[in-house]
Amino acid sequence: MKVSRLKRIRETLAKGMMWCSMLLVFGLLVSVIWTIFSKGMKAMSWDMLLKLPGGGFYIGKEGGFLNAIVGSLYIVGASTLLGLVVSVPVVFFLNVYLKKGSRLAYVARLAFDVLFGVPSIVYGAFGFTVMVYFGLRASLLGGIIVITLLIIPIFIRTMDEATRNFPRDILDASFALGATRWETLKVVVRQIAPGIATAALLSVGRAIGDAASVMFTAGYTDSIPTSLSQPAATLPLAVFFQLSSPIPEVVDRAYAAALVLTVTVLLISIVGRFITTRFSKNKV
Repeated sequence: MKVSRLKRIRETLAKGMMWCSMLLVFGLLVSVIWTIFSKGMKAMSWDMLLKLPGGGFYIGKEGGFLNAIVGSLYIVGASTLLGLVVSVPVVFFLNVYLKKGSRLAYVARLAFDVLFGVPSIVYGAFGFTVMVYFGLRASLLGGIIVITLLIIPIFIRTMDEATRNFPRDILDASFALGATRWETLKVVVRQIAPGIATAALLSVGRAIGDAASVMFTAGYTDSIPTSLSQPAATLPLAVFFQLSSPIPEVVDRAYAAALVLTVTVLLISIVGRFITTRFSKNKV
């Protein structure tokens, strides 16, 4: 009786701690979202979304942050495509071409794990050092390259975990039927499509919200870049620069930029969830 009563007490305490943790996390999430929405909606308007910064934008006058929205889309879109182009062959090489338990695969996964945990400011400093060495200025190209380097470890490790859970029997069956490695890769891609979508979602979420790396490499400008050699503004930097202003109207605009960033990430999450669910129907 005493043992069963003690177990019930422990179970009750464990459930209570789990409920408290869940309510704490949920409360923090609601608090953050409410703060962004309540303060951001004060300055939100079509001018904020569709106009470039005017002459007195940073002292509370006319203009918007269209430059930051377009710059973020340029950098995130290009870096995501480049990250996929680089990461997918690496994942297939580790899981299809190398033997299971290969020492090279182990070392490669360890290296990508280390790169996964490197702070973004380090990538920014590395990119800045390389740009200085080659005599390059802060530009859209620099931002794309450093963000690509930032998200490649995320792509590789996320897709690698999905591929490692892929049934090896399907690979053996494909090879037994006379399929080439390239034809087998098509089967693998179809099965790990949800993992690829998840990797893209995680990478885009980190890339679009990063400020430290692009501060050194992409720079900032009030105009929309028309070439890769021109600097580009981003939403995180727009929030950073305006939030440090002593003018209340400019601070409200920082929250408006944060609101756009939050809504963008939310939309990406919804689309990613839809794509993942749809591709999951093709799994065996």
